[in-house]
Amino acid sequence: MSAPGPYDTWFRRYTPSTPGAVKLLALPHAGGSAPYFLPLSRALAPELDVLCVQYPGRLDRHRETPVSDLRDLAEQVYRALVSEPAGPVVLFGHSMGAVLAYEIARRLEATGGGELLGVIASGRRAPHRFREETVHLRDDDGIIAEIRELSGTEQGILDDEELLRMVLPALRADYRAVETYREIPDPAPLTAPVTVLAGESDSRVSLDDARAWEQLTSGTFRFRSFPGGHFYLNGRPAEVTAAVKESVDAFRSTAASASP
Repeated sequence: MSAPGPYDTWFRRYTPSTPGAVKLLALPHAGGSAPYFLPLSRALAPELDVLCVQYPGRLDRHRETPVSDLRDLAEQVYRALVSEPAGPVVLFGHSMGAVLAYEIARRLEATGGGELLGVIASGRRAPHRFREETVHLRDDDGIIAEIRELSGTEQGILDDEELLRMVLPALRADYRAVETYREIPDPAPLTAPVTVLAGESDSRVSLDDARAWEQLTSGTFRFRSFPGGHFYLNGRPAEVTAAVKESVDAFRSTAASASP
């Protein structure tokens, strides 16, 4: 049996889709893994082909070294995506995943490596809105306290001390990646449309910082906020699914109208 290629290494397809369906590349938050998007994948199938990204250092990739540089991580995901014919693709990222989506989008537009329909950024301030954060410099207990406060990690992991300690290297690497990231201004903004989703009481992302994503695209910009904090989407799966679907439909409509 041959070793899996980069596409199979990085992406998990949990539900079948209609042939030729738009791909939705789902990028998890810091400490997250591909199954986080399993409910979304099921809800959007078969109309969308949801590819959930599995970062190194967790679950079936737990023996691999986590990537602690966000641009390096974005480059690896981008290369995996274009290693096979992608067709129309939408990038959807939550928190750290939103910044990855932005960096991957820049690569796709710079190289023409895929048909990028749009970007959906969730739970993250615009990449050019810098704020000093040092969670990755805390001791283990300090990082655990952070993820408990954000309420985005499954309770079963938080209650299992041994399991929690096992995921800490990946979690620390993710926080280091996103907290040391600095956006390098591009001479031109994205041309792809961007939708931003945000929690109205997110203590980590103000609505103003979330709306600032509009400055990074020359395409259509949409903004939607929901009651809830940083992981607002956990408590409102139906509404978030509807918002994602509406955005993808709008992206497809925009692409169709722009075609000669």
